[in-house]
Amino acid sequence: MLGIHDIWLFVLSGLLLNITPGPDTAYIIGRSVQIGWRGGVAAALGICAGCLVHVFAAAIGLSALLAASSTAFTIVKWAGAAYLLYSGIQMLRWKAPENLLATSVDKPAIKLSQVFWQGALTNALNPKVALFFLAFLPQFVDADAPQKALAFMVLGMMFIGTGGTWCLLVAVFAARAARRVRQSGTALVWINRTLGGVFVYLGIRVALLEAK
Repeated sequence: MLGIHDIWLFVLSGLLLNITPGPDTAYIIGRSVQIGWRGGVAAALGICAGCLVHVFAAAIGLSALLAASSTAFTIVKWAGAAYLLYSGIQMLRWKAPENLLATSVDKPAIKLSQVFWQGALTNALNPKVALFFLAFLPQFVDADAPQKALAFMVLGMMFIGTGGTWCLLVAVFAARAARRVRQSGTALVWINRTLGGVFVYLGIRVALLEAK
C-alpha cells in the first residue's frame, strides 16, 4: 500500500546491523556497568531518540540536503564533532565519588537524564548516521510510491523498534553481569575513561568526514 517491498529482508538487515557491535553498543554496556540497568536503558532510549531524528529527517528530506549541500554537511559535522569531543573530555576527567559505597543505583553519581541526552545527541549529530538512513531506507520503497515520506517513517519505526529491543536486552544483560564492578571506584573511573576515549575517537572521525 505504501510502496514498501521486501519487508522480511529489511527486518533481517536491520537486525544484523543492530546486533553488530559498535559505538552505540559500547556506550550502552559502559553505562549499564557503571550505573546499572537504569543507566543502560537510559542510554538505549537516548540512542533510539537520536535515530528517530534521522528517520524524520529522511522523511522530510533533510538528509538529502546534507548529501547535496557541503555547507549543511559541514555545519552538522562540526557541531557533532565538538559535542563528542566535549563529552569525551568530560568522561576522561570524571572521578568516582568518595562515598561510592553509599551511592546506590537508585541515586547514581551521573544523572540518567545526562546519560539519555548524551546518547541522543551523539546519534542525532552524526551526519554519517543521517546519510546511512538516506541510503538504506529508499532501498525498500518503490520509486513510484505515492507516499514516500510515510513509507520512510514506517520503515524507520520498524528499524528503531527492533534495534531498541536489542539495545534494551544488552543493557539488562550487561547490568546483571557487572554488579560487583560498580562497587569499585577504580573500575568505574576506567569505564568512564574508556567511554571518553571512544567519544573522543568518534569526534575525530566525525571531524574528518568528507561530504560525498
